[in-house]
Amino acid sequence: MAIVSAAVTASFLPARGVAVPIVDTATTVAIAGLFFVHGVRLHPREALRGLTHWRLHLTILSFTYIAFPLIGLGLNTVLPAVLNPTLAAGVLFLTLVPSTVQSSVGFTSIAKGNVAGAIVAASTSNLLGVFLTPALTLAVMNTGGGAAVDPTSVIDIMAQILVPFIAGQLLRPWLAGWVEAHPKIKLFDQVSIVLVVYAAFSEGVREHMWQRVSMGDIGILVVVCASVVIVMLVATWYLPALVGFSRPDRIAIQFCGTKKSLASGLPMATVLFVGQDIGLMVLPLMLFHQLQLMLCGWLANRYARQGPQAVTSEHEQPSDPP
Repeated sequence: MAIVSAAVTASFLPARGVAVPIVDTATTVAIAGLFFVHGVRLHPREALRGLTHWRLHLTILSFTYIAFPLIGLGLNTVLPAVLNPTLAAGVLFLTLVPSTVQSSVGFTSIAKGNVAGAIVAASTSNLLGVFLTPALTLAVMNTGGGAAVDPTSVIDIMAQILVPFIAGQLLRPWLAGWVEAHPKIKLFDQVSIVLVVYAAFSEGVREHMWQRVSMGDIGILVVVCASVVIVMLVATWYLPALVGFSRPDRIAIQFCGTKKSLASGLPMATVLFVGQDIGLMVLPLMLFHQLQLMLCGWLANRYARQGPQAVTSEHEQPSDPP
């Protein structure tokens, strides 16, 4: 609700005049702080140790960083002809961002899936995403993605994302305990994302982005995002069954392999697409995020109601319905 409220507020009351540099500076600081906290929270040793269940994690990473981008590239061959080009580019970008951590683990827990595997897989996805998402964006979106990424933004990526993240990792031995003892720090994450949304949509309104988008564009975008969510939910459920994953593992794969992180994607977009219609660029990711939460929430509760009587052997048949 806060994210939607920030977008609506910026659409009617965008930052203008002297407020612009203030909001921009606050956003830059918030992004750096956000990735610093991510660095403190993520334990690389735990992620590496958990990779011993390599089939599970390789499968999840393949869905996140191979299957999703391939879908994005496929859609990019047709969407620019029927959709606002910036929105089409935003659809491609959303397929490149890492998975979520909190919601992936939360839904896996509700559904009685492999929680330990979900924790490691989601953490690893975010750990790798700090490096992979900017690299994939630079490679893919500069070669027909509909939105150019200035190579000089590598410096901004290092200053606002990589350096704070690495600093957080280095200081983790001293700060991790303090961060864990103060759970309200998550409010900083939430406030940072809301600020990024407000800044992005403010910039878009100053550039008259809503005048360049029709209701037809919005309708197409909703259909596209919903279709991608459903296709990935089906693929992440049935394909792992074909290679013998147990039901708990399939649940972890489904909820980790279909998520796209708003918390990581929005700040990255702000850094990568400087000078472009950030508001329109992140709109597909925001919409996708809401749809994935609703559908995965429904699925998690459905799995929970099915209870432990569901088959859990490594030879579970793929005909079991999700």
